Amino acid sequence: MELRDLEYFAAVAKHRHVGRAAESLGLSQPALSKSLRRLETTTQVKLVTRTPKGVDLTAAGATLLAQVNRLRLSMDDVMRAVADVSEGRAGDLRVGAGAVIAGDLLSTGYRALRKAAPNVTLRIVVDVTERLIPLLLAGELDLIITVMSSPADEYLVQEHLFDDKMVVVSSVHHRLAGKKRVSLADLAQECWALSAVNVQSWQWMHRAFEDHGFPPPRVAMVGPTSLRLPIVASSDLLGFCARRLLKRPVPPYALAELRVRELRWVRRIGVSRRKDAYLSPAAQRLIGILKATAAKIART
Repeated sequence: MELRDLEYFAAVAKHRHVGRAAESLGLSQPALSKSLRRLETTTQVKLVTRTPKGVDLTAAGATLLAQVNRLRLSMDDVMRAVADVSEGRAGDLRVGAGAVIAGDLLSTGYRALRKAAPNVTLRIVVDVTERLIPLLLAGELDLIITVMSSPADEYLVQEHLFDDKMVVVSSVHHRLAGKKRVSLADLAQECWALSAVNVQSWQWMHRAFEDHGFPPPRVAMVGPTSLRLPIVASSDLLGFCARRLLKRPVPPYALAELRVRELRWVRRIGVSRRKDAYLSPAAQRLIGILKATAAKIART
């Protein structure tokens, strides 16, 4: 089985048409058809079926395509490993993180990384965990620093960094600010600003209200932390944030913690990578720095 035949097959699968695939590859259509036949002979299965509009993959063809995509990721890992050794460069890191983590843990970690390895290029994607994991599994990110999934994805390796205590927050001028205790009944008519709906935190909060006989919380605003927390601080909306943000000598926003016993939870923050993926020296160095930085955060 030749690698080029697999690449040609992937092009046919992408275009669902032998002629268009041949054109994209700079091949003649007979040459591409010959490659397909050679691959089918090698695998001893039918990979495509002809249709009036082009070709469709058979079940065996779809299975082979999935393996070809995994092989591409492995080949990318191999080429990056060779480049690290042969060129002696520090590396090109692609890291995903949640907004608060990117602005806190990752920014602090990068300062140390920059000092130790000034030739590292760091590319950061900021998003929620549910959208970062697919990017990591697709090989578009090397690491993600997010809330750890439970149970852990079988294709990921997760390393715990620290526990983040999350609390309900409001403007310091909100009617509930300053109360010693706030009940879910007090919150039943309030509106919320959240990072996203139908993510883990939203589902957890939804269940808490439902379990106590209250209607689902009303979401008035959905957006990134950089917008969400300032809006909470200047409006009557409620939100969530890490308690450690409120403990800073100069908190980033004028927020008050609402002491709602039913709506406290601890997020386990960790760094995740694809199982069996190549981990560059730069990525290993960054993980070590993140662990050291996280240990300092855990002590605060």
